[in-house]
Amino acid sequence: MTSDGATSRDLPRFDRRFFGGAETLTAIGSGALGGKATGLLAAHQALAGRTDALRFSELEIVVPTMTVIATDIFDLFLSRNRLRDLVYAGGDDRRLALELQRAELPTELLGDLWDLVRQVHSPLAVRSSSLLEDALAHPFAGVYATKMIPNNQHDPETRFRKLTEAVKFVFASTFFREARGYVRAAGHGIEEEKMAVIVQEVVGRRHGPRYYPDVAGVARSFNYYPAGPARPAEGVVDLALGLGKTIVEGGRTWTYSPAHPRSGPPFNSVEHMLEQTQTEFWAVNMGPPPAYDPVAETEYLVRGDLADAEAEGTLRHIASTYDSGSDRVAPGLRSAGPRVLNFAPLLQFGEWPLNEAVRGLLRLFEERLGSAVEIEFALTFPDERDRPARLGFLQVRPMATSGETVEVGEERLRDPRAVVASTRVMGNGVTEHIRDVVFVKPESFDIRHSRTIAGEVERLNAALTAQARPYLLMGFGRWGSADPWLGIPVTWAQISGARAIVESSLPAGAADMSQGAHFFHNLLSFRVAYFSVTEGEGATIDWPWLRSLPVRSETPFVRHAEAPDPLRVEVDGRCGRGVVLRGNGGPP
Repeated sequence: MTSDGATSRDLPRFDRRFFGGAETLTAIGSGALGGKATGLLAAHQALAGRTDALRFSELEIVVPTMTVIATDIFDLFLSRNRLRDLVYAGGDDRRLALELQRAELPTELLGDLWDLVRQVHSPLAVRSSSLLEDALAHPFAGVYATKMIPNNQHDPETRFRKLTEAVKFVFASTFFREARGYVRAAGHGIEEEKMAVIVQEVVGRRHGPRYYPDVAGVARSFNYYPAGPARPAEGVVDLALGLGKTIVEGGRTWTYSPAHPRSGPPFNSVEHMLEQTQTEFWAVNMGPPPAYDPVAETEYLVRGDLADAEAEGTLRHIASTYDSGSDRVAPGLRSAGPRVLNFAPLLQFGEWPLNEAVRGLLRLFEERLGSAVEIEFALTFPDERDRPARLGFLQVRPMATSGETVEVGEERLRDPRAVVASTRVMGNGVTEHIRDVVFVKPESFDIRHSRTIAGEVERLNAALTAQARPYLLMGFGRWGSADPWLGIPVTWAQISGARAIVESSLPAGAADMSQGAHFFHNLLSFRVAYFSVTEGEGATIDWPWLRSLPVRSETPFVRHAEAPDPLRVEVDGRCGRGVVLRGNGGPP
């Protein structure tokens, strides 16, 4: 499967009936469909021919209804509005997005969009599907925009305007700073990129002022950080309440192995579980309109908390209750007490065959793509138990892997030259020629300043990237989480020059790196080794040696130092062991 293999000829023409048409996957225009749409088309075909093992009377598995605006519309939009010089020049994201909002969409598109919103009154997801996105070599996970709109205004004129604004916003995201940096790092020019746009139903149901699914999930057929009885080849799943934004941005989720659904994350205590499990969720805002901001991706998104979800009846299949008397967590909502999103009714009692479906889908697409895969989905439960739940299949992409054989034995972890050693490392291979080290200073680190730290790292990254100097990046908590209390909330563009990254556990303990995050997937894509170092697990960081290095520059929270000799990074992807050796692996 390649991202540019499918064109509008591979889909039926949009017949201006979105939900009532003869086909659920259609196209507008005559160009390419892009990577995401190509993957969904292949998924639709695979699901149509799936075996009985993937058919459940209690669970309907579908690719949600969608139409794809092909890349020729994007070309017409840029050409007729004479935008190419502007977008290729780059600049501030917001200014660029506003300029494209002032431009006119091609007339060839407008009639189709008008008829679509004239009939549809439920939320729509307007998603990117670029030519380079989800290509096998460099999957562009989360680099471009998705905008969800409530589409519930009374008059079709307003619904039409909101849809066209969302399409233009996705077009603009092709040229945002994050995307430009990613395209450049992947060895492409921004002029090569073209954008198709998916207009798709949002999986979920309305609950008062919010619209969201009961469960969002990301599953991988390979697990880089197995715990307990889990093994790497058994895969890993991240689950969350509400929209999948919580997962793909590295927020708090429930992580488990699909081969061992009753074994949850390795929390230190019940108190740690209460601190680290999900307490808020994302939804589409169906209530009073927010402040007008057509160039904000979250313009029509809102957050809810567990009290909101319980009042709306969406915790009954996914939550447990903490009993302070016994200091235990019991599945279900039968008594008063703090709720815990551990999905026990689904995973321990199998109230719905979600885990069986996930395992079957991973096997199906591994066979189809011939590689490890990642899938995204959303699940909605029915009001009546005799009706099936609905699992919307939202994306499939290959996981970038390396076939290089690297052996890192236990003795290598104890090498006196080791700057970093860990048994929980993502990636595979050997990286040499790194001399620059950028690290968050332990003595000044404070999680309250994580956003400031992200800005300091970004400035150092820009300087080192401009000089073509790859570097080792080290810090505390999850890198790339959108939640600043879980770690340092950098985007890919802010650390794009790093060739190896180290996260050290926070003093209070933190959840593992979210393997469902788009940030995580892009690390894989660029073969960036990711070390997770937890105190007390035999992992080490040689902070005295790092502090002894000559300082090239320094900020209040971050230091840029230079090693006298190149460092050598070794990662054994078969067992998850890795080391960073000083002296390029030579004599101590």
